[in-house]
Order: sequence, then structure tokens, then C-alpha cells
Amino acid sequence: MNWIIENWYLLVALFAVLCVVGVAIYHFAKQPSQKQIELVKEWLLFACIEAEKELGGETGQYKLLYVYDLFVARFPSVAKLIPFSVFSSWVDSALEEMKKLLSENEAVKGIVVGGK
Repeated sequence: MNWIIENWYLLVALFAVLCVVGVAIYHFAKQPSQKQIELVKEWLLFACIEAEKELGGETGQYKLLYVYDLFVARFPSVAKLIPFSVFSSWVDSALEEMKKLLSENEAVKGIVVGGK
């Protein structure tokens, strides 16, 4: 008992370190899983097609902001966890996939160009 009274500051420091480690583990566990990330990336393809349909060509930054607004509305918890630079790279990948779809699939091209 005497040791505890004399070294109370060590116990407080140990408790603080354990709290910091606990919070770090909690934040790491809250991050999106690989499956969630794949679902978000698939959804981003849809959002990019919607942005292309709504805003047309040559509106890159506006489309990015439009897709980001849709993303925040659809996935608010994921939007808080990932930085915008990561989101932007995901959108770039989705745009490449969209361009590929538009060149290969006439039905998708009709939806985007014709607005059907």
C-alpha cells in the first residue's frame, strides 16, 4: 500500500498510456474493411456515371465535387475516415472504368449521352 502512495504518478502514467493505446486500437478497428471499400468503389462507378450524365464532359472538378457530395450523403461514416486524396484516387479509378464502359457498352453510352 505504501508503494502505491509513493508511486501514484507511475500508475497515472501507465493508465494514460493504456488509454492512448486503447483509443488507437478502437480507431483502427473502426476503419472500413476491404469488403466495404470494394462496395464503395463499385458505387463510385455509378456515381461517376450519374455525374457524367448530369454535368456532361469537360467539367472535371465539378464532377469530382458532385460525386463527393453524393458519397458523403451515402457513406457518411466512411467519408469521415478516409482523406480526400484517397477518395480522389478512388474516383480516378472509377472514371477509368467508366470510360472503358462507355467505349465498350452502347447501353451505358445511351444512358449517359441520351439521359435515358
